[in-house]
Amino acid sequence: GNAPPGVDPEAFSWFQTVDTDHSGFISVKELKQALVNNNWSSFNDETCQLMINMFDKTRSGRIDVYGFSALLRFIQQWRSLFQQYDRDQSGSISFSELQQAFSQMGYNLSPQFSQLLLARYAQRSPSPNPSIQLDRFIHICMQLQSLTDAFREKDTALLGNVRLGYEDFLTMVVTRML
Repeated sequence: GNAPPGVDPEAFSWFQTVDTDHSGFISVKELKQALVNNNWSSFNDETCQLMINMFDKTRSGRIDVYGFSALLRFIQQWRSLFQQYDRDQSGSISFSELQQAFSQMGYNLSPQFSQLLLARYAQRSPSPNPSIQLDRFIHICMQLQSLTDAFREKDTALLGNVRLGYEDFLTMVVTRML
């Protein structure tokens, strides 16, 4: 059939391929099978879930063709940004590239915090120089943005620090985990 109004024909064609159970919706499992990083590894389950949740307007745990089309545009924008920060064109983001990306995105994060993120999100490998793939880059950036938004809601004077109770902190984090 033809693509619905407002849906790119290429996105519609890919939707039909990815929708392996022909339900008219894309699940996390189907999305994971369709997306690959530069090293041909599948996207991480958590990242796929984050993205499905972001484009799932009905809170059903899956997306329709419109959500899928928007998701593809979203991923393409992130892929373009990822390639911009992957200065050595290795297909992954190293520590120094991640630091530079954060800085250019407006995050003033310490090298120690960037190292912590890299250690948490890098693929497990014996490499002495850990790096992250596109899916983890998207994941980190989405969570940073969400948590930054939550912080800014509390930091109304834009001082860079807030005072809040433990349960307020937990509530802020849990409600922002996409």
